[in-house]
Amino acid sequence: MLILLPPSEGKTPAVRGAPVDLGRLWRPELATARRRVLGKLVAMCKRSSARSVADSLTVLGLSDGQKGEIARNATLLEAPAAPAAEVYTGVLYEALDAPTLSAAAHQWLSDRALIFSGLWGAVRLDDRIPAYRCSIGVSLPGLGGLTAYWKKRLVVDGPVLDLRSGAYAAMSVPTGEAASMRVLHERPVGGVPKRTVVSHFNKATKGRIVRALAESGAAPTSIGEVVGTLRDLKYTVEEPAPGRLDVIVTEL
Repeated sequence: MLILLPPSEGKTPAVRGAPVDLGRLWRPELATARRRVLGKLVAMCKRSSARSVADSLTVLGLSDGQKGEIARNATLLEAPAAPAAEVYTGVLYEALDAPTLSAAAHQWLSDRALIFSGLWGAVRLDDRIPAYRCSIGVSLPGLGGLTAYWKKRLVVDGPVLDLRSGAYAAMSVPTGEAASMRVLHERPVGGVPKRTVVSHFNKATKGRIVRALAESGAAPTSIGEVVGTLRDLKYTVEEPAPGRLDVIVTEL
């Protein structure tokens, strides 16, 4: 089983270490594809005229106050790299807190979790990458849209627990058995239980679920076994349709 994760906008740059080695990331055969995206991004961000910087901000969907992200991207070939689990620091990764897992749980996660990225395609949590800014919605000059670019190159076999957001899920449709997950908050309204989709806490809950699975050491080989494991871990899980799981929480 694989667990597919989104990246996070929030990233913590490494302060020391060697730069990224594209040949050592998940599926080294993607090194050439990664090198092409990285080269286009760096070349764009190295342009220093006011107009060029403004163009780069527009391409990356950044504001004028985020020019530092352009400067950071310009140095990606030399920037120090760190494990992806330490670089990504958004809500999901804070809840997952991979660096504090036991050695066995960390290995479980390293073997099963993949983080999808507009820049790298997909990486393992232990893969060393620099902090960057390039979402999947970007269309790079001379390359085009990253979703279409990676969709031609990324193939992931099931069974898959897909925790990616919609934009990143479009990068690669898993072959074989797969299930997406959403988190619903159930609370009484006028004496009647009402469920709503949560956003911020959706990510936090998914992070906690991934951590619980890693700590359990379970080795599910089907989505049905994933559901059984989650229920054993005291999560309320429903299957409203084939390929969909709902996790119901009463506290956020």
